[in-house]
Amino acid sequence: MAFGRLDSRQPAAPMSEINVTPMVDVMLVLLVIFILTAPLMTSAIRLDLPQSEGAESGAASASLSLVVDAQGALFFNDQPITPEVLRLRLAEAAQRNPNTELELRADQSVPYGRVVEAMGLAQKAGLSRIGFVAQTPSTPKR
Repeated sequence: MAFGRLDSRQPAAPMSEINVTPMVDVMLVLLVIFILTAPLMTSAIRLDLPQSEGAESGAASASLSLVVDAQGALFFNDQPITPEVLRLRLAEAAQRNPNTELELRADQSVPYGRVVEAMGLAQKAGLSRIGFVAQTPSTPKR
C-alpha cells in the first residue's frame, strides 16, 4: 500500500457572481405568453349595457338627472333641453355646489359618442361626479 501525501489543492472558491441565465429564460417565456395573449384579451371583450347587478345607489346630498334618449335628445331633470342651455344650467349647479352628482341615463341604442358629449358638457361646467344609471336585469319567473 502506498502512502503518500494528501493533495494540498485549495478547495474551489464559492461563486460570487449571480447566474442570470435562468431568470432571463423565465422572463422571455413570460414575454412570449403576454405577446400571444394580449390580442386575445382586447378582442374578447363583449359589452351588453345598460343592465347591472349593482346595489341601489345611496342617497346623494345633491343630484341632477341628465337623460339621453334613443334619438339622442337631451333631457335635464325630465325637461327637454338644448346643449347650450344645458351647459349654462350645469355651470350654475357647479357654482352652487361643486360636489353635485350628475346621474346620467342613456338609452342602450344611443351611440357612445353622444354619451361622451354629454359627459364632456358636465365636466366643462365643473361637475366631476358623474354616475351612470343602469337598470337591474329582471329575474326569471319560475
